[in-house]
Amino acid sequence: MTIALMPLPYAQDALEPHISAKTLEIHHGAHHKTYVDKLNAAIDGTDDAGKTVEEITKSASGPKFNNAAQIWNHGFYWHSMSPEKTEPSESLATAITNDFGSIDALLEALSNEAVNHFASGWAWLVVDAGKLKVISTHDAGCPLTTDVVPLLTVDVWEHAYYIDQMNKRPAYVKAVLENLLNWKFASDNFDRGTAWTYPA
Repeated sequence: MTIALMPLPYAQDALEPHISAKTLEIHHGAHHKTYVDKLNAAIDGTDDAGKTVEEITKSASGPKFNNAAQIWNHGFYWHSMSPEKTEPSESLATAITNDFGSIDALLEALSNEAVNHFASGWAWLVVDAGKLKVISTHDAGCPLTTDVVPLLTVDVWEHAYYIDQMNKRPAYVKAVLENLLNWKFASDNFDRGTAWTYPA
């Protein structure tokens, strides 16, 4: 089974003016695609051929892990954003109030994690041992290798924002958090209680 480059869940220009069509063209069509191409080349003729992205991420190391994890992380990231305004479900909204006090406090924590993360990586909203938490992972670090359930992510690799914002990561993070977070996706993940699956 060949790993496929999943399509974006919206049109390439759907996130404008917050994230440009050019950024998505390069980020999805070049960066994400390169991870897919490299993983397919690496697993061809090996025991990992035929495995899912999740299975490879959980079991592999080195370049196989890096590419598989980045494929999954990017797929999750595309779904973490929506051109439509969304709201948390009642169950997720209750958890946000219980664990952060308010959605504004959660967004502040997520912003701080994303903006202050050193170098490349990801900021995540996750469920950890029944509690909502904000964490970050470095480089290709992926929640699939831990016991947490990811709900949302913000990509803070420079290629996620450099075309639109140059080196202004805070401006990019602000645009995503204030305008693009897909709370329906987060709510579905929260209510299901298991990690999202990359499309075969």
